[in-house]
This record gives sequence, structure tokens and C-alpha cells, in this order.
Amino acid sequence: MPGRKEDFQRLEEFFSALGFAEGESWQGKRSTGRKFNAFESGVELAKGEEMPAADYVVEVDNADIVAEAAHKKGFVFVSDVADCSWGARLFVLEIPAGLGKLAVFSYKQNWRQPTKEAQLDSTGMKFAIVVARFNSFITERLLSAATDAFVRTGAKLADIEIVRVPGAFELPTAAKMLAETGKYNALVAVGCVIRGDTAHYDVIVNEVTRGIGQVALDTGVPIGFGVLTCDTLEQAIDRAGLKMGNKGFEAALAALELAALKQQTK
Repeated sequence: MPGRKEDFQRLEEFFSALGFAEGESWQGKRSTGRKFNAFESGVELAKGEEMPAADYVVEVDNADIVAEAAHKKGFVFVSDVADCSWGARLFVLEIPAGLGKLAVFSYKQNWRQPTKEAQLDSTGMKFAIVVARFNSFITERLLSAATDAFVRTGAKLADIEIVRVPGAFELPTAAKMLAETGKYNALVAVGCVIRGDTAHYDVIVNEVTRGIGQVALDTGVPIGFGVLTCDTLEQAIDRAGLKMGNKGFEAALAALELAALKQQTK
């Protein structure tokens, strides 16, 4: 419970930057408060070797993405993100206002329900990324992250072709042209559509989503959906590298996983 207003504000920024969803808040004469929600939550007790040296522990979907956001916000790290012997990635932060240490971790695989999954190895594969120029301030960030995802998993830059089109509406047509060449193991469609004052947004979003999905089904070439459909510019910025991660990176990994699965099932 922070006693000072500035500490309260620092804690709000802290948990918001880590990706917690803002819940209800109150402003009364005697107290002020804000709730932060997690999609799945619970209380877990643990003891034993290699437990993190922290006062609080939170599990997230991807510790690396959260750590990157925390670094950008200038948070104080007790330990950087690293592998743990128990199959997780973990880092520890100082909580503002002297409220202790927070450990953040994610499992490297879904041990709760073991499944056979394709390896994220793009070595020797060829990819194409179709990028809309409209809202380039956002789409270029998505493009950079998608390219990075392929390179990090083994692909060479020479094997990643980048094709630019005017806007999101042109993405399905360009994707179909590229997929039909048979040259690529997977594609990624990158764009950004922000809601305006007319029905144009809904028309574009529906057509682009349907079109990209249909191209993938018709050609059998996996296509990662890296098209942001946001109500505001702030939402788009958050999803292009800030507290919501980078959807370009995620779309590339999704396309790669399907491409690897396709190779395994041949």
C-alpha cells in the first residue's frame, strides 16, 4: 500500500507496462485505488531449490517480451531474463516505492498438456513479408519484428523477400500472387487499420481478414496474420513493440510453426 501519491502513480505505470489489464478504479475522500487484472490468475505456494529470490512471482505468456518492455521503461532489474533448470525463462525486477522484488517467468513449453509441436527452426526456408505502406509508422515496426523473428530462428536475410503494397486492402491479392509462385515456405501479411468516423474500417477489416485466410486455404501456404485492427493509434503503438508485444514478431512465428508442421507431415 503506497503512502505517497507519486509512489501510487509509479506503481500504476509499473503494472501497466508489464501488460496487466486495467480494471475498475475508485476515487474517494478517504482512499484511491486501481485494480489490475490478469487473464488467468490464482495463488500458488512453492518451496525448494532454485526458487526465485523475490517477494512476488507472476507467470506470463512470454517473459522475453515483458522483459523487453520493462527495459524500455527503465525499470530496475535485479536479474536479467535467463533460462532456469525447471524449464522456464525468468527475470526479477525491483518494485517501485520499495515494495520488494517481483519475479516474472514463462515456461518454455506447455508442460500442463504435452503435445507434439513443430520446431521453430527456419534454417533453409524461404519467406515473403507483404507490408502495407499506409500507416507506415506502425507497419515498419511490425516488418522489422517479423524479419527479426525469422532471422533469430535460423533464416538468412537473403531468403526473406519484402513486398510493399499501398494499403491493407491489397494484402490478400499480393499474398495470393506470392503464394502461387511456390517459392516460399510461408508468408506474413503486415498492415494497420485504425477505426475512423465511417464504416470504411469495418469493410476493410472484414475483407482483409477473409481474404488472407482464403488465400492460405486455397494455396496451402501458411500466412501469418500481422494486420493490426485498432480503435486508436495508441492501441496500435502498444501492439507494435510496447506493452502488448509486437504482433509482427508473433505473426512470423505463427507462420513458421505452420510451415515446419507442413514439412513434418509430408
